[in-house]
Amino acid sequence: MTEEQHLREYTKALKARLPRHFFEPVPARMVYLPVFLALFGLCAWGILATPFVLLKLLLSLGVGYAFIGMGFLAHEILHGAVTKNPILRSLAGTVAFMPLMVGARLWRKWHNVEHHSNTQHPHDDPDAMGALETAIQKPLVKWMFRQVPALRSFFLFFSFTFWFTLHAHMMLRRFLPAFKPKERPVVIFQAVLPPLVWLLVLLWVGPFNFLFVFALPWLFANFIAMSFIATNHLLNPITETNDPLLNSLTVRSPRWLEWLTLGFGYHIEHHVFPALSPKYANLVAQKIKELWPQRYNELPHWKALFYLWKTPRLYRDHRNLIEPTTGQVFGTLGFGLNDSKFRSRPTRRKLGKKGLRG
Repeated sequence: MTEEQHLREYTKALKARLPRHFFEPVPARMVYLPVFLALFGLCAWGILATPFVLLKLLLSLGVGYAFIGMGFLAHEILHGAVTKNPILRSLAGTVAFMPLMVGARLWRKWHNVEHHSNTQHPHDDPDAMGALETAIQKPLVKWMFRQVPALRSFFLFFSFTFWFTLHAHMMLRRFLPAFKPKERPVVIFQAVLPPLVWLLVLLWVGPFNFLFVFALPWLFANFIAMSFIATNHLLNPITETNDPLLNSLTVRSPRWLEWLTLGFGYHIEHHVFPALSPKYANLVAQKIKELWPQRYNELPHWKALFYLWKTPRLYRDHRNLIEPTTGQVFGTLGFGLNDSKFRSRPTRRKLGKKGLRG
């Protein structure tokens, strides 16, 4: 895999080979929203009703699943894969993203427009990791990359417990000026509403029960969301051209788990057709593999997480990651990372005075 292809080359070829109804919304998927809300309500009621801490903890896992399920569903809804009605899409997306505290209008700007249009672009993708030269200009990042790799990986995985929500608020600061003045009150309202709702819940149930009704489930939902999001792209090369078979990764799990996570792991398929319902993602994946078998990146979810733990998060160049404490270089997906031996090759290039070891 050497040359980049543009997204439109894939969409043109696939649309000629796929049924037309694949590209229409699937309104039946909206039924997941009341199901997840009911699950949250039942588990929250159980937490308030029982005096047993272990049972509260078990029920909080049910709340956590409801939270992450609503997050995955919000992603579908706000891409138009469930309904094209703009009012229903906005209302349902706002409710579904309430646990993770993300505003629907901000998400459409940050994720749908900026991330999907500039996936893995070194400067324009708001979700991409940086290059070595950029990172060494930031004191916190510079300090982090002076730590031993295992400790740094621990910090990375620990950050999954809060990063999705934190990153959303960072994106609010970044993109709020890009909205028209008349749109900003809506964006701000959608950002402020979830914390206010959860503050009212805290006042209602009390601090101890709030730990099980919201705090622990929120940490769990953030972790699961980031375990998918981080593996979707951070093992892939940087690309100047929006090439989803090069810059994205599909992660697979047992079929029952893919059903529980609403097919969110089919990420190449999602980047080829953002409004495609996950209901059809497996069939689209089969067609992509038929047409471009050498370009398709697919890993079991657990293995992608393992690779994420073992590799650094700084790019030496478009195709390679670099470990700044040792100078080792790791290939990205399609360029050595998924070789059978999963090897890293030491580089002869040393970090100079401007490097992290300087």
